[in-house]
Amino acid sequence: MLNNADGEVSVYNMSLDTLRIQPGGTFGIVNALIALHTGVLPDENTLIVPDSASLKADSLCNQNMNVKSALSNNCSFFDRALARKIGKNNYKKWIDSISYGNRKIGPAVDAFWFNNQLTISPDEQLGLMKKLYFGQLPFRKSVQESVAEMLLREDNSAYKLYYKTGNGIDEKQMPIGWTVGWIVENRHVYFFSTLVKKADAKVDASITSLSVTKNILKNYGFFEGKK
Repeated sequence: MLNNADGEVSVYNMSLDTLRIQPGGTFGIVNALIALHTGVLPDENTLIVPDSASLKADSLCNQNMNVKSALSNNCSFFDRALARKIGKNNYKKWIDSISYGNRKIGPAVDAFWFNNQLTISPDEQLGLMKKLYFGQLPFRKSVQESVAEMLLREDNSAYKLYYKTGNGIDEKQMPIGWTVGWIVENRHVYFFSTLVKKADAKVDASITSLSVTKNILKNYGFFEGKK
């Protein structure tokens, strides 16, 4: 976690802080930026229809999605459909330009962010969130502002909480979970990046990651409007 006011960084488990691992669903943030900036998505309201292979029982993703709803619900079919339209050359250009993790795309253009080709560390995720918040990425300012607003999950008089979760697997095929974003209280912004690794393949690690993130924030005195 980074306190932007004084630059103080808090790290738990330093060995994981710089460990690069697949971004899973958090790559949807970058996908949205590229797609909206390049016109692959004409606007935020453009709908993509899930393919039959993506349909799962009782899934919120079994419906047409726009970019905001896909980000909120971690709908992987949306990102895969965008990826096929964006193409490898565009990905190479933009992933290099933002220095995203190890910058490796691999042969599968619609799978490289969840098959351990592209990897990124929690520290690098934190830096990406800060640049997005301040509009310092090489995309139109309006696009960055729009995507940042799509990450808003909780908004009340005490605080605003922005985040994106994501599932993935590590090199041993065990589940990992991400939560990346920031919280704003009293006009002060704090950025965070949480990575958890689980031993149980049946566990939704992104739920664990979000729970851990909120518990840590609460432990630091957030959510009361006093920070």
